[in-house]
Amino acid sequence: MSLYIHDATVFDRESGDLVRGDLRLGAGPDGDRELTSDGPAPDDTLIEAHGALALEGLTNAHHHIYSALARGMPAPSRTPRDFAEILELVWWRLDRCLDLDMIRASALAAAVDSLRCGVTRIIDHHASPNAVTGSLETIAGAFDEVGLAHVLCYELSDRDGQKPVTAGLAEHASYLASGRPGLVGLHASFTVGDELLAAAVDLAREHGVGIHMHVAEDEIDQRRSQAYHGKRVVRRLADAGVLDLPGTILVHGLHLDDDERGLIRRSPAWLAHNPESNLNNAVGRYSWESCDPARVLIGTDGLHGDVLRSARAAYLVGQEDGLAPQTAWNLLWNNQRYLEAHHPTAARRNDLVLLDYTPPTPLDAANLAAHACFGLDSRHVRTVIAAGKVVVDGGSLTCIDEAATMQFCREQARRLWDALERS
Repeated sequence: MSLYIHDATVFDRESGDLVRGDLRLGAGPDGDRELTSDGPAPDDTLIEAHGALALEGLTNAHHHIYSALARGMPAPSRTPRDFAEILELVWWRLDRCLDLDMIRASALAAAVDSLRCGVTRIIDHHASPNAVTGSLETIAGAFDEVGLAHVLCYELSDRDGQKPVTAGLAEHASYLASGRPGLVGLHASFTVGDELLAAAVDLAREHGVGIHMHVAEDEIDQRRSQAYHGKRVVRRLADAGVLDLPGTILVHGLHLDDDERGLIRRSPAWLAHNPESNLNNAVGRYSWESCDPARVLIGTDGLHGDVLRSARAAYLVGQEDGLAPQTAWNLLWNNQRYLEAHHPTAARRNDLVLLDYTPPTPLDAANLAAHACFGLDSRHVRTVIAAGKVVVDGGSLTCIDEAATMQFCREQARRLWDALERS
């Protein structure tokens, strides 16, 4: 059964046009999406849009769903003094406490948050060194339950010893062999030795996927790469073959020199920009100089699920480089182009978001990007369609018992916080 959306203001990202008209969305993840004037068929489900802005479902190009239960968590034993201590005192303590129930709750909480923001596809970067086996399938199951498309990986790192490395490589191998869309995850160069880096590249080549890893988020990454490997981070990754792999995502990329920027620009790799996380961790500002803006993605780095908000933040933070609203707006659609190029089963063209956006000024194709930077945001999300099925209607999720789900998430959050206080 198809969905027939009557009287929508449809944004076509390929042409950049806004068209007032009707849409028909086919059922299931492979259903078609087409503008039509035929009217609904007898077996169509009719949705009255009343002129609402219709966008393709949004994609979050870099999330950490394992952080979804961190909101309001107990403070660390002392205030972190730098980025290394933020990792050691906050995030690495948290990820070591996770078990599969907590991971499932994290995935459900992140999914609810994301859907409410119009996000129907997530590229996630997961870590749970004491609960590696089954973690990706647990996340995938939770996302499938609520209708989210996903591209998953596990964050391999030498920081917790050999046991989680062995389990993480096996988890990737099993998950990727299942045919689900995924990547091979690495934390960052300064926690990844040469043996693990080579093993990750070999595994990615075997399955025809890319690497998803943090790169030069903080100067510590460069300092340790120079000290331990005698070369800067991106040069090390290029020499190891990371940049040659299809669909590789390099995350952050703040502390790069001209040679590194050139290596990335000449490679097929993509870079995921996370402006609010950069501000939160006080690690620096992304430079738009000498980059290819068509291969920059937008993510949230686990802070929240709202990529519209992140695109606006990219615009604001990018003013020092004179970033235009259109460039920030394009980041959202770069995310979708990435999926279409490298993970087409997750791209789902019949995901749609209807936004009740009635601005006090004219809205047209020429100024839509400016509206996105100064007005349009997730509070306008009314209806979300994923894989041709309505999953958010009037702000309420239709596919799960949200009250029971949130109760489960709070119970698991309490378990996690108790474990943190004991750690």
